Amino acid sequence: MQPIVRPELATAKEASDVDEREDILAAQVGDPAACRALIARHQRSVGSLLRRMLAGTGLDGQGEDLAQETFLRAFAALPRFDPDGPARLSTWLLTIATRLALQAIERRRIPADEFDDMSSGVHVAADELAPDRARLGEAIATAVGRLPPPYRAVFVLREFHGFEYIEIARSLQIDVGTVKSRLWRARAALQRALKEVDRG
Repeated sequence: MQPIVRPELATAKEASDVDEREDILAAQVGDPAACRALIARHQRSVGSLLRRMLAGTGLDGQGEDLAQETFLRAFAALPRFDPDGPARLSTWLLTIATRLALQAIERRRIPADEFDDMSSGVHVAADELAPDRARLGEAIATAVGRLPPPYRAVFVLREFHGFEYIEIARSLQIDVGTVKSRLWRARAALQRALKEVDRG
């Protein structure tokens, strides 16, 4: 059964898509107002992704710098972006942000625990967390922050930003099977962590 789409919402999305296309075309030729409009439209999702990617790495303070770098790189490459092509600008920007975050983590050489024993890498102590909504949110954030970066990237792109498997595979330059495997392992690790909260 097809989801019911309210006509006014569909019209608003279409208008937004047209506006974004016009902004992309203007930004491609250096229009500063169009560049500012694109940043305003996407800075929240880029910032959100970077916060989740950097959580628990000791690099939390670099989120703003990496967001700026994301947009600098995007605008440098924007003349080659096809606004009528298959890729959405949002997907493209989040791909750039994800790669920058992974590079920053790699430079920092944060050790990534092997997932043979995932519970050791994502354990959240039940006595530290109350089972209310706010604490549950904190437990999820903590567990995501403890995922090794390659697994965290797949999880964040899928669960928080709605990427399709093929989009994640292209973004991270891995095959779809690897995407599914990492996502399954990340979800299993989070389930273990949340069971600890339930027991509290």
